[in-house]
Amino acid sequence: QADVLRGQSETIGQRLVRDLVVMSELPAAPFDACDQATGRVSSQALVRYKTNDYSVPVAYGHRDVWIRGYVDMVVIGCGGQVIARHPRCYDREDMVFDPVHYLPLIEQKINALDQAAPLAEWDLPPAFATLRRLMEARMIKTGRREYVQVLRLLETFDIDDLHAAVKKALQLGAVGFDAVKHLVLCQVEKRPPKLDLDVYPYLPRANVETTSAASYMSLLSGDAA
Repeated sequence: QADVLRGQSETIGQRLVRDLVVMSELPAAPFDACDQATGRVSSQALVRYKTNDYSVPVAYGHRDVWIRGYVDMVVIGCGGQVIARHPRCYDREDMVFDPVHYLPLIEQKINALDQAAPLAEWDLPPAFATLRRLMEARMIKTGRREYVQVLRLLETFDIDDLHAAVKKALQLGAVGFDAVKHLVLCQVEKRPPKLDLDVYPYLPRANVETTSAASYMSLLSGDAA
């Protein structure tokens, strides 16, 4: 800093002190290194950024949104709320889906569950397919709708927590949306589920015997009287 460059009368150190005096303060918030843009949600719940389309929740159809394009991510928001995050795609004319965004619509149009494009490549753990099969076997169309309600828990909970809850529900034979919701809450809150009586040893056990057909026949014959 004691050197004097050619054409200058002050040393580097003296010039640095003068520069520091006039420098602006750093901003209160760090610089957000992204490309900022605006867009509008289509009827298919898609937002175009650069050359690709990214999904948002169907509730935001036809709404104006803001877009932030990072090197590795695309963030989409509406007002002051972030509504979608996607890995950035550098292909052209591609569509990037989050299947969870479309579940409210699928729940209303349940017959589209197997035909919906956003769900086509959704790679869920095998336990989810087992849960769906049991739900549909027990309740048919209603079971299919309850299965979608289970998937909608991903709007609130992580996939790992929901996966653990689904496996626990299958283990307990508690095949239903209410049971899975209860189990995932217990998973997150680190408390024992009330569906598992093994953690409540002070409760009396109920032993239900298998009813014999002869018992019903005795009612018809009048022997029970």
